[in-house]
Parts: sequence; C-alpha cells; structure tokens
Amino acid sequence: MADGSYHQFCPVAMASEVLGTRWTLVVLREMVAGSSRFNDIRRGVPRMSPALLSKRLKELEEAGVVERAPVPGEAGVMEYRLTAAGKELTPIIVAVGEWGHRWTETKPQLENLDAGLLMWDMRRNLHIDELPARRTVIQFIYPERRPGERHWWIVVDPKDGADLCAVDPGFDVDLYVKTDLRTMTSIYMGTDKFSKAIDEERLTLIGDQALQRSLKDWLGLGMFSSVRKQVP
Repeated sequence: MADGSYHQFCPVAMASEVLGTRWTLVVLREMVAGSSRFNDIRRGVPRMSPALLSKRLKELEEAGVVERAPVPGEAGVMEYRLTAAGKELTPIIVAVGEWGHRWTETKPQLENLDAGLLMWDMRRNLHIDELPARRTVIQFIYPERRPGERHWWIVVDPKDGADLCAVDPGFDVDLYVKTDLRTMTSIYMGTDKFSKAIDEERLTLIGDQALQRSLKDWLGLGMFSSVRKQVP
C-alpha cells in the first residue's frame, strides 16, 4: 500500500505493506474465523471505528486479499470473502495467534478485558451439537461490570445456530453462568479451569443440571487455548 511503502523488492517488505497496517491482521483474524458481513466483522473489532474498518476492507480488496460478493437469496446484501490469496493467509494468522499466546505475558492480556468481544467469540465457538435439540438460552452475568456489559444472553436454535443478545430476548433462561469477566476470559484463554473457578466460588452455575454437567463439552474455548504458554 503506497502510504506505507518500504520501497524494497523484498517479499517480506512487500507483504508488510499489505498486512502491517494497524488493525489489518485483526480484521483478517475475524474473516478467517468465519465473519463475512460488515457488522459481524465489526463486532469482532469493537474498538475499531466503522470508517477505519471500511478503509481497511477497501485496501484489502485493492490488494486482492478480500472481495465483495452478493449474499445468495438476499437482494442488495453484500458480504466480504477471502480470495485465494486471502485464504492462503489462514495458517499465517493462526501461527501469529499461537506465537502471541505462547510468548506474551498473561497479565497484560488480562488487562484488556472486553465483555462484548469475549461473548462474541464464545458464541462463535459454541459446540451446538452438544446442546439439546431445542432452543437453549444461557445467560452470563458479570456483576462487577457496568450495566451495559453486565448481562449477556446466548440463544441457541438447532436450525438457526447461536445468537448473542445484550438485551433480554424474553425467553426462559435454561442456565445462568455468574462469574467475573477476568475469570471467564482466563478460562476462555485456557489459563484457568472451570473446575478451579467453581471450587474457589469465582464461578456459579444455576439451572439445568444436564447443561451444568456438560459445560466443558458445549462451551468451546478460544482457538489458542490449547497452546502452552512459555511465560507467566
């Protein structure tokens, strides 16, 4: 990209011109994880302005990494898709994430708490096949957060998938999960365990006993949670 050109023929420098701008790798992470519509991508980068997201997507289009295409059966609705060049970045994005999880300190990670981002990722990684073949509603409660971040609902439908709500959807709740955001983030990252948090009364489950017992089966952890950390 011309604004940040290194003026070198080196392929690393050329690739850095496309991928090295602020937020670009994070946007690509969202697309590699499955987001394709603008609003879905934006929910995965909540601290990025819509204008900057539009700019980065346009730059990626111009670089041949992303393309816009109509959504089948939805007139006038467009989505963003990775091109062949974009798909080839998948193992690179994964490798960067694994490196980041392995070699960055846990404490700074846990200083960047974001309830909306955590819940969006948890919704995406849910193992729907492990849940009952009916509508299931799980409410997450973070008592220490401000009102707008305190309550979240994941509504799962076997046919339509999982939806995340920041406002009460009005359905009966099958399971309440009450904890603090730091604990839930640590569990999602793989640096804490459900059993330990429950034993230490940092996490409380109320409701459907079967859902409680199968919690570790249906509540998928982060993509890098199995990567062993090399720094505390």
